[in-house]
Amino acid sequence: MVAPPVIAVVGPTGSGKSDLAVNLALELDGEVINADAMQFYRGMDIGTAKISVAERKGVPHHLLDIMDVTQEASVSTFQEQARNVIAAVHARGKRAILAGGSGLYVRAALDVLEFPGTDASLRARLEAEHAERGTAELLARLRSVDPVSAERLSDARRIIRALEVHELTGRPFSSFMPRREYNQPAVQVGLDVDRDVLRERLAARVHRMVDAGLLAEVGTLDAQGLRTGKTASRALGYSQFLRVLDGASTVADAAEETIVATRHFARRQLTWFRADPRIKWLDWQDPELAGKAALLCR
Repeated sequence: MVAPPVIAVVGPTGSGKSDLAVNLALELDGEVINADAMQFYRGMDIGTAKISVAERKGVPHHLLDIMDVTQEASVSTFQEQARNVIAAVHARGKRAILAGGSGLYVRAALDVLEFPGTDASLRARLEAEHAERGTAELLARLRSVDPVSAERLSDARRIIRALEVHELTGRPFSSFMPRREYNQPAVQVGLDVDRDVLRERLAARVHRMVDAGLLAEVGTLDAQGLRTGKTASRALGYSQFLRVLDGASTVADAAEETIVATRHFARRQLTWFRADPRIKWLDWQDPELAGKAALLCR
């Protein structure tokens, strides 16, 4: 029996992806797989607008609350986890529905995308060489083995990574760039938003988060090591409200900074998803949204 296409619900933060994914799961007998990197973390509920148990309406959800805030999220690890969950969902005769706005994570699950390994000692050597000789010399070295990456990259961290990959694999880092080619059949449904309405909706959502206890949530997670987490500490709202705990900002200022950062993030998400011609866009406020989306996915 051939598995049905994987479904992915994509779009900017605040556009209603989680709700549509649940409604699609109810319509198509599916299960939802989280593809929002910040919703991997236990306890990061208010600030990530994580869907509540009640809002899941009995639909099984996967890859939510799977990490502590001190752990670093990895796209390559997520790729393996997501594909294993997709296979298990299909084996049960259900539809697998990805939902999330972390564009690279969605592509890792859906597309032909390789992740070269890492080598701590090699990375340390390259970092030491950079400290001694500077970015220009490492970039010149990269240009001799991978001119495509050398043309694209400018910051030291990525140049070092490109050199590491070349030494590890013998292949240029640019050869690992993602292609718009599905790993298995898939359908992507995008939520097409009114940007002015979304701007106001995001502001209102941040204020609701503050009223719901975001500062207290950040305080609890701070005690669990939030600041040491390379991924979790960068989450929208959390970094801003850590400054409130430090006495370096007010709640009002942190809320406004979070609103601005969230709006910028939404614009970047739209740019990312708009670049993918395979996405089928639907009006996020269409009263028949779920039904239309289901027709695209049958």
